[in-house]
Parts: sequence; structure tokens; C-alpha cells
Amino acid sequence: MLKREESHQLLFAFAESPEGCEVEAPDGEPSGKSILQQIVKARKVTDSCTTADPSEGLMERIASPQNLASALLHVARNQGAPGIDGATTEEILESAPRLLEQLRADLISGCYQHGEIRRVEIPKPGPGGGSRRLGIPNVLDRWVQQAVLQVLEPVFEPKFHPSSHGFRPVRGAETAIAEAKEHLGAGCSWVVAIDLSKFFDRVNHQRLLARLAKEVSDKRVLRLIHQMLKAKVVLPNGTRVNTEEGTPQGGPLSPCLSNIVLDELDWELQRRGLRFVRYADDFNVYVRSQRAGLRVMATLTAFIEKRLRLQVNVDKSEVSTPEGVHFLGFCLKMGQEGQVEVGLSKRTRERMKVRTRELTPRNWGRSLQACLEKVNEYLKGWSGYFKLCTKESERTLSNFDAHIRRRIRAIIVKQKKKPSSLLKHLLARGVPKNRAAPTAFASCGNWKKSNLPGMTRAYPNKWFEKVLTNLWKEWSRLNCPPIVVQTQLGLEF
Repeated sequence: MLKREESHQLLFAFAESPEGCEVEAPDGEPSGKSILQQIVKARKVTDSCTTADPSEGLMERIASPQNLASALLHVARNQGAPGIDGATTEEILESAPRLLEQLRADLISGCYQHGEIRRVEIPKPGPGGGSRRLGIPNVLDRWVQQAVLQVLEPVFEPKFHPSSHGFRPVRGAETAIAEAKEHLGAGCSWVVAIDLSKFFDRVNHQRLLARLAKEVSDKRVLRLIHQMLKAKVVLPNGTRVNTEEGTPQGGPLSPCLSNIVLDELDWELQRRGLRFVRYADDFNVYVRSQRAGLRVMATLTAFIEKRLRLQVNVDKSEVSTPEGVHFLGFCLKMGQEGQVEVGLSKRTRERMKVRTRELTPRNWGRSLQACLEKVNEYLKGWSGYFKLCTKESERTLSNFDAHIRRRIRAIIVKQKKKPSSLLKHLLARGVPKNRAAPTAFASCGNWKKSNLPGMTRAYPNKWFEKVLTNLWKEWSRLNCPPIVVQTQLGLEF
């Protein structure tokens, strides 16, 4: 059996190659990563590893060398924090050639034991957002979860409802918003937004395992997943608690299991003839009147709480016109000409302002370059997401860009400390003295100075275009229609 204490040791004993011979270690031993890549490259995951037809040999497919190698490479790409045993992804990756064969044997024989899960609480974005509880498995256990996911997902994926968009191949926020626009455009102008209270913490294990058993006949796989669900959680203070319900966020398998749980809800909505869009535990139902919405809210709440044994957050659930609903960071509304407009929701705008204040504090003590790098990292993550906004959001994005530029200018003012130092800096930046002096010696705070003519001339928008991601320009680039070049067939010489 693979001993858990070995999981953090750097072991360089090589596993057998796919061809059945030992992998020789030449001068300058190959890294664990390169050996795994050789295993995946030498024999691609077989068709049986991607078929949706479950069989008694499902565990053998999970534990195949190619699937295990591919799974660990995926976990290593995602990196992530160590679990309770302290082992890092780099250590497990280098130990992989030795661990792989033993892990394979343990999985097939049923000897594998899932480790404890480290509880981490992270603050939710925005004011008064509370905290989100994450469960961080050991890297070795994340490896196994990913291997299970790679074989289990193709079994369930074809059976999921097409209106489910979260954590699925070739689907995401873009397809979810597109379907929501379609429902609104069809005249369903009222939205039933139901909030599931602490969904990932309240998943009923017995119901989940029963849903799994309908498609998975290999009892070893069911026992393994049950063991994952029941793994003890280690709280930040060191207390160990048993897990009676929930599938903790933080493991690779958790999103797929959540979709399996809520797939029952999807098909119930289909049976009732309702239009809906679901992204993980965030879902909206689209109806034609407020009265219909209130009726749907009542019946769905009963179904969710009695049948699925989950809890609806009544305070956060509502029946509303689309303008008042926050969905995946956006709000949708009907435009004047009947088209559906997509903009940033009020909650998203507030979260962005809070985060930018955190990234650009006026008492920033490091270099300006370090500040710009942090802000750019944040903005680049959002720029691709905001391409879903329609043209009506141009002003919102443009105003946000201007706000960030002003905060950067305020940091520069603060760093110069004395008015005389700021004057010298502005003159060095090419600002005329008659503009620089009034700005430097103005009897106002740094925030007001940041918007005076001297600062805007020293650091114009063109300067920021070279060093800072511009959300409005990124949106324009991503939404620019392709230019069709028509060739002239008749040429005169």
C-alpha cells in the first residue's frame, strides 16, 4: 500500500513504461514531469477511457498509467496550495515515477485511503460578502480526484441538460448569457432567481451516491467517491471534524459532483416546461409574468427542499425584472429597440471598485511599476470576460478606466511627499511651469491633485495606454466586427 507519509518524499524509482520495459535513467535523470509526458505521449488514453458506457472495469480505466499521468500533469498545471500533509505539487510531480505504479495498485485493490482535507476560509468579494469555505485536499488526493474526473465526466456529460453551463466542456459564462438573452428575447420578461444557501456544504451524500450508482456499476468507484465525501476536515485551529454532508469546494471532482446533484433539478424544470439557465448552483428561471414567477418560486422551493434536501435562501431569492438580477456578474435588460442588452451588474461594479482600492492604496510604498503589474494582472483577467457586454456598457468601462488612471496618479502624488519634489517631477515630465506649479502647491489633498491639469498632462491617457490594460479598448477589440475586404475583379491597366 502507498504510505501517505511517502507522498512528500522525492523518490526517483522509475515506473514501468507503457511498453512493459523499465525506463532507464540516463545521465542527468529526467524529471518526473518528463516521464509522465512520455507515458501520455507513448500511448494516448484509449477510447475506453473516454466512452460514456460504464462497465465493471471503470476503476481499471481510472487507474490506467496514461490516465494517472495525464491527471497529475493537469493538477501540476493548476498548481494550488498544499494540503494538510504539506506536500507540494512539485514534490509529488518529481515523486510520480515511483508513486504511479503503487497508486495504481492501491486503487484497483481498494487499499487507497483518502487523506484529510484542510479547511480554508476566504473572504467573498465586495462589502459584507462574508466568507467562502474551501476544502484543500492533499496533492496526492487531488491527483486521484482528477483521475476519477477524467473518466467519470465523459460518462455523465452526454446526459446533462443542455441548459446547464457551469464546469462543462465547450460551455461557460458566454453560452449561459447567450441562452439567457434568448429567453428574454422570446418574451419571458420576468426572472425567478433562486439562491441555494451554502449548496456545496449541504449536498446530501446518500442522494448523490444514488445518482452516481444509476450510471456507475463498479462498486470500487462508488466506494472511492464515498470515501472522498466522508474525508475528515481539519479546521484552521487544528480541530478535526467528521463530514456528514457536502462536497467541499477545492477538489477537482467537486464541480462535476455538483452538476450530478443538480441535474435532477434541470430535468424537473424541463418536465414542467420552464425556460431556465443554470451555471453550477447559480440559476434563473424565465417566465412571462410576475404571477407566474411567484407560483414557480413557491413550487420550486418545495421541490428543492423536500426532494433534493437542499436549502433555499429566501432573503436572496426573488422574482424580478431582469434589470434587478445579478447573474454571473452581469445584468440583462430589454433595450429601447427590443434587443437584449448586457451590462455589468451593480454588485460587480462595487466589487471591482473595492478590489481596485485594495490594489492602489494611496500609501503604496513600493515602486510604481509593481503597482501597475498588480493592476494589470487583475484587469487582464476581467477583460476577456467583459466581452459579453453589449455596446451600452462602453461608458461604464470607460469610466472605470478613468477611475483607475486617477488612482495611479494619486499614488504618484503621494510618493513625491513634498510639493517641491512634485514640482521637480512634473517639470521633468515636460509640464510647463505655469501648469506644474499650481498643481504641486495646490492647497488640497492628493486625490484632488491627481486630477489637476499638471498631473493629467504629465501622465496623459496615451501614457497609460502603454503601461495599463484599458478595459474599454479591450472590449472594443474583442467586439470589433471583422473587416471584409472585397477584391476588385476587373482591373484596368
